[in-house]
Amino acid sequence: MSTNFNDSYPKKRVLNSYVSVVISITVVLLFLGVLGLFLLNTKNVASHFKEQIVMTVYLKDSAKDIEITQLQKKIQLDPATKKVQYTPKEEAAEQYSRDIGEDFLEFLGYNPLLNSLDIYFNANYVNTLSLTQTKNEIESADFVDEVVYDQPLVTLLDENIQKISVVLMICTVLFIGIALVLINSSIRLSIYSKRVIIKTMQLVGATKSFIRKPFIWSHLRLGILSSFLALLLLSFLLWEVNSRFPELEMLKQKKELMLVYGGILILGVGITSISTFFATQRYLNLKTDAVY
Repeated sequence: MSTNFNDSYPKKRVLNSYVSVVISITVVLLFLGVLGLFLLNTKNVASHFKEQIVMTVYLKDSAKDIEITQLQKKIQLDPATKKVQYTPKEEAAEQYSRDIGEDFLEFLGYNPLLNSLDIYFNANYVNTLSLTQTKNEIESADFVDEVVYDQPLVTLLDENIQKISVVLMICTVLFIGIALVLINSSIRLSIYSKRVIIKTMQLVGATKSFIRKPFIWSHLRLGILSSFLALLLLSFLLWEVNSRFPELEMLKQKKELMLVYGGILILGVGITSISTFFATQRYLNLKTDAVY
């Protein structure tokens, strides 16, 4: 009974060591992958939010149908325009009544709302200068009552998108450094538990390359396994985000996905191999007394 226990205990320790290495590397690579996706998709996310900004053109009741149609066509032909939508004041009143939960027309006795055009712009043209020029040009028409858009939000986007990109870049670089330290520490702890075996093999005449090879190979496989687990989890997260925000079209960005997935695989394999090499080399260079 005691012999079986003695035989199984080292195996359990080795297995637990490998499991902890795989889990730590997988978690680190997963966070790196998420950060990488955020960094590469910053522009797309920013473009999505910019294209949700609407400029509303309120038209006077005296505006003729042909004037409204001509203005709508002129706006649509502008390269800055993504889409333009005409909303009659009757439809606007119905929507407003649904929003407030009561029929305000019955209370007022008339419809105070105006016919309107909602303009959505391509992301490259959503900036204060471009939108101000468009607003002034449209307001010059006699049949236009007012042109409004969320100018503070546009200014906020202009000022902060670049800052967010820089912050994400810095965070990614810092996290890569942290990832290197964490993965290296996990592997060093794993190799530390086998330091006596390493030194014993060296004492019986095994060469350094002969001793290193099985350790590098075993941890290389752990790195590959961790990379694939991280990619699997990242794919699930990506699918979930895409299902909730399909307008971001993240699954269609093949170039960005290939960069992130390839980067995770290279980091997982590269870091584990290099860390294992230096960790085993450290114990190979130690004196026998220092090992104990």
